[in-house]
Amino acid sequence: MVEKALVTGATGFVGAAVARRLRAEGFAVRVLARKASPRANLEGLAVEVAEGDLTDPTSLKRAAEGCAVVFHVAADYRLWTRDPTAMFRVNVEGSVALVRAAMAAGASRIVYTSSVATLGIPGGGKSGDEETPVGFADMIGPYKQSKFKAEEAVRRLIAEEGAPVVIVNPSTPIGPGDIKPTPTGRMIVEAARGRMPAFVDSGLNVVHVDDVAEGHLLALRRGRVGERYVLGGENMALGEILAEIARQCGRRPPTIRIPHGAIYPVAVLAEAWARLIPSASEPFVTVDGLKMARKKMFFSSAKAARELGYAARPAVQALSDAVAWFRAMGYLR
Repeated sequence: MVEKALVTGATGFVGAAVARRLRAEGFAVRVLARKASPRANLEGLAVEVAEGDLTDPTSLKRAAEGCAVVFHVAADYRLWTRDPTAMFRVNVEGSVALVRAAMAAGASRIVYTSSVATLGIPGGGKSGDEETPVGFADMIGPYKQSKFKAEEAVRRLIAEEGAPVVIVNPSTPIGPGDIKPTPTGRMIVEAARGRMPAFVDSGLNVVHVDDVAEGHLLALRRGRVGERYVLGGENMALGEILAEIARQCGRRPPTIRIPHGAIYPVAVLAEAWARLIPSASEPFVTVDGLKMARKKMFFSSAKAARELGYAARPAVQALSDAVAWFRAMGYLR
């Protein structure tokens, strides 16, 4: 009998990659999608769409019914928001409601997509992992704070209610399907268009979105309930990332390194403008983003490699696939 899997967030970036991977493995896939969500990432994908919302527990119960496994990938992922309360409602309360709906439906395994945003960063260019000490006070901005609280809440459900949850913590996914795009995707687009002539001293762990999707399936099959696994790729300085994008686009790489403090006034003004103009998009530079950039966000996937058999392709290939997709979709015009 074909197993049915529910995927939340499948109209988005990582969720769509997970749904594609599940279909390739022969799963019947149901996706939870808000009525107004764009469906471009679902085109050509044989999935059942259950309309609903993480803030509507009744719709979650309907979506989870009959699903043997559940992948909760959806999240409100922005580095700036006018309404932090709404972000907490989706990321924290929505995650609890979804896990409980899956349990009530009899799901045998739930894979919850957290983030490396909830993990500690040692500093000094060293890599963090699942055991690096961290607390809520270390969380910068509503996104990190809400994901930290959400993971705490999910872990309580595991401990107190026996929720069959395995947690995965993706690092910085890039690649095809970043339709929004994500904050990292916006950076790639701007760099590819030659609009990032300078950079700050920072770094990211870059991973192909399809490797993250594969990691979700590995967590389903081999992950231990209650454990969490970093799904990352390669640590790269921001200057290296921008230089590689420039190389792929035939541009001159940026060479000007700007002190974090010099950009702070720009971020303050950008946020003030976004608050003043309701129709304005999320600022490209934010105060919280600058605070995060003061530490290189480097991570290790050694535990996932050891316990799940997880592996990631080189970051250069991930960047190449991301640039090629953005070019093909017209983002670089």
